[in-house]
Amino acid sequence: MRRGPLADLQALYAGRIVPPVAVVELEEKRALPSPQLKAREAELILAAMPGGSRLVALDERGKQWSSREFADRLTAWRDAGTTTLAFAIGSADGLDSAVMRRADAVLSLGAMTWPHLLVRGLLLEQLYRAQQILAGHPYHRD
Repeated sequence: MRRGPLADLQALYAGRIVPPVAVVELEEKRALPSPQLKAREAELILAAMPGGSRLVALDERGKQWSSREFADRLTAWRDAGTTTLAFAIGSADGLDSAVMRRADAVLSLGAMTWPHLLVRGLLLEQLYRAQQILAGHPYHRD
């Protein structure tokens, strides 16, 4: 990610989350037709998944959770023994069906289409917000 306001936003929220988060960007550099590109991106995403992790795919057709529901879902996974959680943000054409089938949940940030750089910032803010909700911090008000 290039330096600038969106990188600063990402760094701001990523720096507040404990334990620290890792943002891993996977990119196929070859210019492939859309179906092949989606399939290749799926291969990269699935190969990068740590063993035993849960996967949340971000897709406009997913479920929309409130911030409280998001925090509750994270808590339930933690309490069930999940130690690693991965979020997949697809390309402009979305995520391949292989990623969607592997996903433990499909999350929508709304019906609108968002650029990757904004989605990262939004997701990191919601992870931080969930942390604050679970800590009983007044950052989030119901």
